[in-house]
Amino acid sequence: MNTIKSIWDFFQYQILGMRWLNEIIGDGLNSIGLDITGRLGGSIQFFIYDIIKILILLSVLIFVISYIQSYFPPERTKQILGKYRGITANAMGALLGTVTPFCSCSSIPLFIGFTNAGLPLGVTFSFLISSPLVDLGAFVLLMSIFGFKVSIAYVVVGLILAILGGSLIERLRMEDEIEQYIKAAGSVDIEVPDLTRKDRILYAKEQMQNTVKKVYLYVLIGVGIGALIHNWIPAEVIQGILGKENPFSVLIATVVGIPMYADIFGTLPIAEALFFKGIGLGTILSFMMAVTALSLPSIIMLRKAVKPKLLGVFVLVVSAGILFIGYFFNALSFLIV
Repeated sequence: MNTIKSIWDFFQYQILGMRWLNEIIGDGLNSIGLDITGRLGGSIQFFIYDIIKILILLSVLIFVISYIQSYFPPERTKQILGKYRGITANAMGALLGTVTPFCSCSSIPLFIGFTNAGLPLGVTFSFLISSPLVDLGAFVLLMSIFGFKVSIAYVVVGLILAILGGSLIERLRMEDEIEQYIKAAGSVDIEVPDLTRKDRILYAKEQMQNTVKKVYLYVLIGVGIGALIHNWIPAEVIQGILGKENPFSVLIATVVGIPMYADIFGTLPIAEALFFKGIGLGTILSFMMAVTALSLPSIIMLRKAVKPKLLGVFVLVVSAGILFIGYFFNALSFLIV
């Protein structure tokens, strides 16, 4: 048992967490006279280490996920999802989101395509909630920072939110709240091409490059904010605003997260810094979910596809789910962390 634990710890801390990289960077900064135990040196070490770690893991994970995704192009995905009904269909839509490494804005064109294809409205919303919120890359990166239990908890609650949110929207029968131009577009049946292994590798490489180009700026900003929180803002200040003693901490984290635009990879450094400042797990999860699922740019884009009533229901349902998850995990975080 101890051997298995040792192997797992090595995998989590040295392979995923790249602690060796942090030590190398620290030694390098010390060699040029920077004190990594001080604010400036610690911030620089945090910044360099997190950027390199996240971009390496992101590149590898997006390549692998995109290779898998090459077996499920939109046409085939529509065929698969069209076979299911009820909450099973919502679950399939949510699970599909885990293999689409998109931010919320990138998920909306697929949402429109699924709507055109005649898929149930609830299924498309389950996908729309899950896709930016939960993916395999997020799971691995979360595990590299917070450990296996927290990453599993995040994925599970994200999928539950996507399934229940989509199911509720389905039951409200709001198909008439889709913009008319989308309904009129109809769907086109396209034969699914057979790709060779070389084609899939080229596709995965292209997706990896495009994704890194799109998110690297948000990673830089997120790591910068994380370094600021980690080394410059006193723990008591953050605890006073977002600590468990403040009953509005989850609400504040959710409201602060919505105006921000980033994907899960950009929020991780901020979440990491908050975690090490002693902020509750539920508050951190609420912040991450608000940023990734309810960013203002994605809401503006979604408004082009749906009418205000349906948009309002979507925001209300997801917000209520995020708040519930936040308070629930703050109450039970001692079982996970």
